[in-house]
Amino acid sequence: MPIDESASYGLVTQTTLSVMDAEEITAILRRRISRLHEPPKSDICYATTNRQKSVAAIAPRCDAVIVIGGSNSSNSRRLVEIASDPGCRESILIESADDLDALFLNGVNTLGVTSGASTPEVLVTDLIDYLSEHFEISVEEIVIATEEVRFRLPIIANQSD
Repeated sequence: MPIDESASYGLVTQTTLSVMDAEEITAILRRRISRLHEPPKSDICYATTNRQKSVAAIAPRCDAVIVIGGSNSSNSRRLVEIASDPGCRESILIESADDLDALFLNGVNTLGVTSGASTPEVLVTDLIDYLSEHFEISVEEIVIATEEVRFRLPIIANQSD
């Protein structure tokens, strides 16, 4: 469909898109559409963005990556795909440490562990505890971004008038 140069267009992105894919698509649209209106900041969830960037950064150093999250979670499934992109031998999605098949770890010297944006931290801790009970491990936390987003309650004016 041709672009109507006299029209204005709006752009939003879905939070489950790959951050890199969304940036590439947005760049193309900016070049093609002069009157493109975008949100004041990225509408991709900061937790999703940070996890995707982190997995892309660590995956090349890993023999395998485990993503903990719901099997129906788009952002968790996307993390598995991103881990495979830079050449990580294998990546899987599990919902908890109980779902891990120990055979997956055969030949793995360096294992990356991450979780979906809404996965409770206790599930990551449980997996690390499981691994330390069955293997000799050392844990290195890689920090790519520090999340300092704060959501403040709105100020309500005194309504006693």
